[in-house]
Amino acid sequence: MKKLIAALFCAAVFILSSCVSTSSNGFRISRNLTDKGVMSKDSLVNFFMANNPDADRKEIKKLAALYISEAKTEGINSDCAFIQMCHETGFLKFGNLVTPDMHNYCGLGAIDAEHTGERFATMKDGVRAHIQHLHAYATPETVSLKNKCIDSRYKWVRPRGKAPTIEGLTKTWAADPEYSVKLEAMLVRLEKF
Repeated sequence: MKKLIAALFCAAVFILSSCVSTSSNGFRISRNLTDKGVMSKDSLVNFFMANNPDADRKEIKKLAALYISEAKTEGINSDCAFIQMCHETGFLKFGNLVTPDMHNYCGLGAIDAEHTGERFATMKDGVRAHIQHLHAYATPETVSLKNKCIDSRYKWVRPRGKAPTIEGLTKTWAADPEYSVKLEAMLVRLEKF
């Protein structure tokens, strides 16, 4: 009987451990928006290029570096932010209301033909605004931005801190009831890079 119990315990441990996905560095990506990202710039770039091989690799390296840097400054998870950018832009293929020249990587203010979304002068400004908007969703009023706020919609996020995880972005950031499911699926794929 003890051998049977031991065998069942080992089988359960094996099954449970095989369900936990980890990155190539052995880290599981946190789904908490205020946790530190664990994926390297190269991992983010490789993931992106696997999904849009026609993209300019040099530009994607710059974009990934900006996501890591801006997220670190504001205490936001760069992995979740980068994945959200990939989802929102269709891996920079865009479409719908937002166009590449807008440097709007998360659909800020994109509602309809009359409200096509916010425009930012540079890639860096667009990334910064995205990170700042996530900051508003993920942190309480007591946590201030480090950089000057360039996200004109930051002040409208009420209550602050209403979405500390990617799951909380469903029906808050996006109306899509499957929004966090889609982000989760992308994070699981990213963990393999």
